[in-house]
Amino acid sequence: MKTLFIINPAAGNGNAMKKWRTFNKTLDFPFEAKITEYAGHAIRIVKSLQQSEDSYLVIGFGGDGTQREITIGAAGAKNLVVGSVAAGSGNDFGRGFQSFKDGPAISDFLKSPKSSIEDLGEFSNGEMHQFVSSSGIGFDAEICEVVNRSRLKKYLNRIGAGKLVYLMYVVLTLIRFQKFDLTLHLDGEEKEFRDVWFATIHNQPYFGGGMKISPHSKTDDGLLELTVVHGISRLKLLLVFGTVFSGAHTRFKEVAQFSAKEILAATPHHSVHRHVDGDAIAKTDLAETVTYAVSASKWQVIQQ
Repeated sequence: MKTLFIINPAAGNGNAMKKWRTFNKTLDFPFEAKITEYAGHAIRIVKSLQQSEDSYLVIGFGGDGTQREITIGAAGAKNLVVGSVAAGSGNDFGRGFQSFKDGPAISDFLKSPKSSIEDLGEFSNGEMHQFVSSSGIGFDAEICEVVNRSRLKKYLNRIGAGKLVYLMYVVLTLIRFQKFDLTLHLDGEEKEFRDVWFATIHNQPYFGGGMKISPHSKTDDGLLELTVVHGISRLKLLLVFGTVFSGAHTRFKEVAQFSAKEILAATPHHSVHRHVDGDAIAKTDLAETVTYAVSASKWQVIQQ
């Protein structure tokens, strides 16, 4: 099995490249390394390996966005196994899936490689998007938008306090956020919610830098989980966020959770921010219906 590292130099606000220069000195096995140059580059690199006669361990050295691209590129390929070394700011991929902590762990894996087959989420609104961990609309997506544009995030990441910026923008966004109505079809069953703060579709439990938002999510069960937070005051929402790292937020009556193979979601009266694996993308259109499902393409992740 060959080993390819894909390094995103922009991850961790530029700290990933510095970490890589130190990390690669500890590697005692043959490997290749490629540095991404633009958004979507990792997808192209990994897809080019699908026709190879060799098997590859593809290790992302970056954050959740890097891992999403690598996973999308590896989906459907029997000769590619995905691994990761956390070098971003959120690193939720490594919480939901196994990842490498150091070079010796990779060496041990290569001596006896094992992998598991995992689900990949997707949604369509005329254009297909795929996600590894989660995709959401509303409050959490708006936070992703402002956090990823924040200069303060870069500074706090340098001193190892990157999580603080997320919590800070939770409070700031809480003050100005406009709640919305949400219409859902869960495997054909219709549900409507008013005064919605956010709705997040999950493939694994974690998002937002360690928040255990969907504690019952399993990455290989052919289902997506949906969390809807609605009808709750601003003050109580802060209390909910205070419990989300442990998963205790599910006890609040304003937190609804569902499992389904297919989820149709529409925000009929508002255009709402949305995200894919923590990366903000275009807002929803009015009356647009988005279909979420588990992709037919599976992917392989390391097992240690």
